[in-house]
Amino acid sequence: MARPIAIDLFAGCGGMSLGLEAAGFDIAAAVEFDAVHCLVHHHNFPYGVTICRDIALVSAGEILRKLNNKGYSSDIDLIAGGPPCQGFSLMGKRQLDDPRNSLVFEYVRMIRDLKPKYFLFENVPGMRSGQHKKFLEELVREFETIGYHIEKPILVLDASLYGAPQKRKRLIILGSRKDVKPVTYPLPLYFDVAELKQSNCSEKSVSNIAYKPPFTCGEAIDDLVDHTPYAVGEDQGIPSELLDYSALRKSYAIHANGAFSLCHKRQVNNLVYGHIGSQHTEKSMKRFADTVPGTVERTSRFLRLSKTGLCNTLRAGTASDKGAYTAPRPIHYALPRCITVREAARLHTYPDWFQFHNTIWHGFREIGNSVVPLLAKVLGEQVMAALNCSVEDLPVYELEPQDRTLLHYNLPQASRYLCAKSHS
Repeated sequence: MARPIAIDLFAGCGGMSLGLEAAGFDIAAAVEFDAVHCLVHHHNFPYGVTICRDIALVSAGEILRKLNNKGYSSDIDLIAGGPPCQGFSLMGKRQLDDPRNSLVFEYVRMIRDLKPKYFLFENVPGMRSGQHKKFLEELVREFETIGYHIEKPILVLDASLYGAPQKRKRLIILGSRKDVKPVTYPLPLYFDVAELKQSNCSEKSVSNIAYKPPFTCGEAIDDLVDHTPYAVGEDQGIPSELLDYSALRKSYAIHANGAFSLCHKRQVNNLVYGHIGSQHTEKSMKRFADTVPGTVERTSRFLRLSKTGLCNTLRAGTASDKGAYTAPRPIHYALPRCITVREAARLHTYPDWFQFHNTIWHGFREIGNSVVPLLAKVLGEQVMAALNCSVEDLPVYELEPQDRTLLHYNLPQASRYLCAKSHS
């Protein structure tokens, strides 16, 4: 049987896409404006349609034509995405009309015109409070007006409670077309024991959930400790047989396994790329070494990770048009350095076969901007359940090998490549 199909809007490098593929979807199409990130998405998901353009310039008709050319149905099962929203108008004005929220309007337009059975909308937790709350209410009404049931109350989900070794909260809106079975929120898979005690909940009241601490930093990245990070441009890859994919690291294996068993088979050369580190001065390294794990280094204000704790929320920093500022990167719990791109990817729940751009700045931005794949997976599984789709019969394809040189392209090179490909 064919897999259900999903479209990823504002796709970035593909965190949402990866989680949905792991849940059993084919990523039939992705739309992303940034050419570097779009090319990385194309490298990881070469079987679908890749559109690198401002979403305002993309029509539903174009997407449907491209889907049909690829052999996909025009009956779309799921659209997912997290459009940036920054503007909040003066009292009495519709905030959806604020030009700074135009990307949210474009997301609504795509849902209205493509009419998927389901949609996932993800965004910052702050959208649920203060002046942002009015905007959220307007957005929900807009979705309901165009024919969708919205699961309420709208929840903020913490990725650490769904298998991520990172404290990362995202607001999730679940929409179901009114002629299909409504999709519901997933129950947490784990408990943060400290938060459980703080909330005064009894273990009995949450007996349907495994009572255990979330996946920790050490469990995610400890097998990388003995491997010296590569410098930018010198990434030769770590032979995968030198890494430990036992226990909770099973899902990180170089060949799709564990949580990612339903992902299509990528052609990899058994080398783990992205263990790329930053250059630090001796003075910085001394400060890092003197910082107690689980506390903040005073000068840089970087958090030093705790081996038995969770990573703080990984941030993206700003794009080149905003000054290209680098987001703070956590300090390793056992070594006097910041974490590498691959360690950040592990803390974000990306498997080792997933590829990122070969520069530190792009790689960290791709991770920090993306949805945690394991959170996307549990959301995708909820949609699969609503579709009454059995994963046991889903096909898994062997994909064609991809050219790693694409992961070195700068913005003009990536733009030219994607433009030429779209016309080929």
